[in-house]
Amino acid sequence: MRQPPCAGRTALILSGGGARAAYQVGVLLAIARLSPRHSGNPFPILCGTSAGGINAAALAAGADDFHHAVRELARAWLQLTPEQVYRASMPALFGRAAHWVVSLLVGGLGRYNPRSFLDNRPLGQLLGRMIDFAGIDRSIQLGYLRALAITASGYTSGQSVSFFQGCDALEGWQRAQRIGTRTQIGAEHLLASSAIPFVFPAAHLNREYFGDGSVRQVAPISPAIHLGAERVLVIGVAPQREEPPPRERVVAYPPIAQVAGHLLDSIFIDGLEADLERVRRINRTVGLLPESERVRLGLRPIEVFSITPSRPLERLAMPHRSTFPPGLRFMLSGLGAFRRQGTVVASYVLFHHEYTRQLIRLGYRDAMVQRTALTEFLSAGQRVTIAD
Repeated sequence: MRQPPCAGRTALILSGGGARAAYQVGVLLAIARLSPRHSGNPFPILCGTSAGGINAAALAAGADDFHHAVRELARAWLQLTPEQVYRASMPALFGRAAHWVVSLLVGGLGRYNPRSFLDNRPLGQLLGRMIDFAGIDRSIQLGYLRALAITASGYTSGQSVSFFQGCDALEGWQRAQRIGTRTQIGAEHLLASSAIPFVFPAAHLNREYFGDGSVRQVAPISPAIHLGAERVLVIGVAPQREEPPPRERVVAYPPIAQVAGHLLDSIFIDGLEADLERVRRINRTVGLLPESERVRLGLRPIEVFSITPSRPLERLAMPHRSTFPPGLRFMLSGLGAFRRQGTVVASYVLFHHEYTRQLIRLGYRDAMVQRTALTEFLSAGQRVTIAD
């Protein structure tokens, strides 16, 4: 079968963030509402990391009908329970906790060292029901999709690896500590990309074990550019900080949950914010060059549009703390996750539809606030696709 030319060059970047990725679904619902029903797939290039990678894969598998794919993705998040993501029974949770304690006491002399605090085998089953992975190749063959990229972090090599599936004209890339390699995307890539360190176990792909793709991902927008993107929509999971937060005087020692939340934010948020700032700065510099000089140097500006939460998502998690499985709620309480300073951790692992529904509503509202600019961005992408 002769493959059609590569699809357009508008990309969607979906960052990681555990349960916070439900916010992205709300933005996608708004985009579906603003896009004409038969306008096709507005994002021929889909790049996702961690839970954002799951959203991206679901869209790629249904790229022949963007509106239907978004509705089905929303349905999955609106029916979500923790038991669909990890084993949450009291015996399972306390069994793994006991394994950690015993391993620490015997100095790692046991036959099997602990791999994670939570068992995410239910997530693998959910992905099998939720995503038709054969649909990714079908979308590429029919010309609805240029490429899907899922990023994971290699624990042995230390590299940020973007596994991509796309049209034949695309080639892999290699930069300092980050590479792009062609493959057939499957559930194992999504499990690897969403394996939050210590929380979920790493996944074995090819020659090594991989963990969450947000770890050591210094340039989250880079895979989309390597895959030919000229216009990029980025959906984040944390408010953009216009000014540094006020420095408060603190007396009490920070709880473990606050320290863990700080680490999670550095993994999932800081890299994306820095890369957005970097791309915009480069765009300004390129814009100062004459057109002839840009052509000679092979430079082109990348149009970037970003949508981020209008309020901290951890504030939406606390009213739903009772939806945590009892055993996990007990453990998180012991870590201080339900104190004001430690709520960030809870917002990442609260995979319950009562919480995700609030995130989806917020994402939808935030996108509709920018509906004029967003509609122009989408319309420009359609004009470019038609011109191509």
